Amino acid sequence: MAKPVARAGAKAPLKSAIPVRDWLHISPASVVLVSGVEDFLADRAITKLRSDMREAQPEIETSDIDASAYPPGRLFELASPSLFNEPRLIRVDAVEKCSDEFLEDALRFLAEPTDEVCLVLRHAGGVRGKKLLDTVRSGKLDAIEVVCAELKSDADKADFAATEFRNAERSISPGALRALVAAFSSSGSELANACQQLLSDASGDITEKTVETYYGGRVEATAFKVADAAIDGRLGEAMMTLRQALDTGADPVPVVAAFASKLRLMAKVAGARKSSNELAAIVGAAPWQIDRAKRDLGNWNESGLGNAIIAVAEADAGVKGASRDPIFALERMVRIVASFGHTD
Repeated sequence: MAKPVARAGAKAPLKSAIPVRDWLHISPASVVLVSGVEDFLADRAITKLRSDMREAQPEIETSDIDASAYPPGRLFELASPSLFNEPRLIRVDAVEKCSDEFLEDALRFLAEPTDEVCLVLRHAGGVRGKKLLDTVRSGKLDAIEVVCAELKSDADKADFAATEFRNAERSISPGALRALVAAFSSSGSELANACQQLLSDASGDITEKTVETYYGGRVEATAFKVADAAIDGRLGEAMMTLRQALDTGADPVPVVAAFASKLRLMAKVAGARKSSNELAAIVGAAPWQIDRAKRDLGNWNESGLGNAIIAVAEADAGVKGASRDPIFALERMVRIVASFGHTD
């Protein structure tokens, strides 16, 4: 197979001498290492690879191996030429849990790889199989690595969601993107599914109203609505939204988490003279989140922000068992934040 060309978009592991890509830019090679903890991105990458290879070579044979329950010799059986020498795609899962037998066979196979075989190794992280990973990354093989890193920050999630709509040639407004990320801030896979649902079910441009129609009732979305209203000083709206959420069974913990997230970001950007883009790289937030935090700071002073952060910490302890009345602790936090941190 032709030597692939390195592309941008993924962080190269240490001591790697092979091209490193993100999941969108996966392509055939003798060995394709799919690394990283984000399983849904890995699944997408491997599915895309199989689809692209079948489109180019409809006769391709696809086989699967579980490296954690590997029967010795199986890799060589699947890689051996058939009567008509069809190309083969061998997908190996759970390499991070591989048996000694798989590790031994894989290293033997890589010593003399087969031209018509594309071997995909899915490794979710950890030290198991390090010798195999080092061999793949050595640069001595026709290999690439596809990194499926965790979508940790809201900036990562916003970039991912924006790419989903851009690749589908659909438009999503900045406000809709913010609302979508807020609604699915706790799970990258759920965010991916939400993007696909909107692309499938919603017609036309994706607006804030579209996201509200589909996902406005999610706990995360409601939590940020409460926080936004309180931070802006709209106590009545914040309390009404909070009580509606609690009446429908919402957990207080994500509400406190939403307050903590927004106030921490406000504290980080308070007094900063750098641009939103510069600050985004420093604090791990998207530029639009920096802009929002700067706007939110308009009615706040340093002591009030400090008091509000203390109130959030106390509410966090309260809703996790330190208070006999967690709802009172939650409402007290909302009142303090809605008064811009004034506690008297």
